[in-house]
Amino acid sequence: MSSVAAAGAAPPKSSFREVWLVTAGHMMTHWYPGTFYLLLPLIAKELDLSFSQIGSILTCQFIAGALSNVPGGMLVDAVHRKGLLMALALSWVGVPYLIMGFTHSYWTLLGCAALVGIGNNLWHPTAIPLLAQSYPGRRGLVVSFHAMGGNVGDAIAPLVAGAMLAALDWREVVVLNVVPGVVASAFILLSLGPLNDGKFGDQAKRRNRSDMIAALRMLLANRTVMMLSIGSSIRAMTAQTLLTFLPVFLAGDLGYSPFWVGACMFTLQAAGFAAAPIAGHMSDRMGRRRIIMSSMALTAVVLVFMAIAGRSAAFVLFIAFLGFFLFAIRAVLQAWMLDATPHNMGGTSSGIMFGAQALGAAIGPAAGGALADHYGIMATFYFLAVTIVVANLFIFFTPATVPGEESRAKS
Repeated sequence: MSSVAAAGAAPPKSSFREVWLVTAGHMMTHWYPGTFYLLLPLIAKELDLSFSQIGSILTCQFIAGALSNVPGGMLVDAVHRKGLLMALALSWVGVPYLIMGFTHSYWTLLGCAALVGIGNNLWHPTAIPLLAQSYPGRRGLVVSFHAMGGNVGDAIAPLVAGAMLAALDWREVVVLNVVPGVVASAFILLSLGPLNDGKFGDQAKRRNRSDMIAALRMLLANRTVMMLSIGSSIRAMTAQTLLTFLPVFLAGDLGYSPFWVGACMFTLQAAGFAAAPIAGHMSDRMGRRRIIMSSMALTAVVLVFMAIAGRSAAFVLFIAFLGFFLFAIRAVLQAWMLDATPHNMGGTSSGIMFGAQALGAAIGPAAGGALADHYGIMATFYFLAVTIVVANLFIFFTPATVPGEESRAKS
């Protein structure tokens, strides 16, 4: 583990109860999109959408996220009521999905997707630095628990929605889906509403606009921050394109029912759920770079095998392997980013990373949809294999030592 993580006075450890509460909240932020990916083929069929239009819905969401993530991260560093911000973020994500359940317009879908992209950026820059500051010596592990919550939401949501679709139409599922999110938002507000930076040892100080802009410039000049952000962006392009078109392929080309599509998506995410804490713990012991590069390389191999398998039953067998390697390293990337930044800039650095990821996630579905329209959907899977290799190259050239170590020690 880098000495950066332990620099300065060690913050007092807080109860793991709060780690689990924040992880549960993260699960709900992923519950909505996890359901939406399963419903997307049904929505596309009812509204007669092309592959490109399907991709553009997700592209719109992530463009909005890319534009708002850095300002959102700076806001998180300036506002110290972290529990309130997390409750607000969870509510903001849920309401646009509810509106989608009542619309018959493609353009309304785009507008709601943009609102989701704006609201979702408040959660990660708030929750991830908060947990990392609490356990600096176990940063990879606790951030991986948070990521694991996202995997649980991504895994269970399509499984539950697939079962519900056996008795309900997709619009009814969307409306009912809002209930657990409202309950979770209220519970977080009541349980963690008073939570602030001081609870986790970050002695927050009021920062004016010039201080925040100076901090942003410093982070943008940090090579580790930028290389990790670019590599993470391309990895997000791979993941988001996969989540967009895998259900479409399973339903359209393999003829799977909504339940079995949900089961396949559950398998994909459940494998990531199992891998996240393993990867996080190993990265604390063995180093971030080794774990990330190994997982990305194996992801590329699995994607190539999936493309070769085509429409055979073997395609489905590779889904679990893909989830294990592709989703294991989200938290490791986030932990490495926080290793490279002063503790009072965690929200801003997370905003940079998630803004870059949102940009990659915006480009991916649009590019994947265009490839599928012109060359067939299997071309999209070859495209994904190429993107994850490119992402790995950026990780390879990321500096092994952490710039900013001295500034962290002084902060």
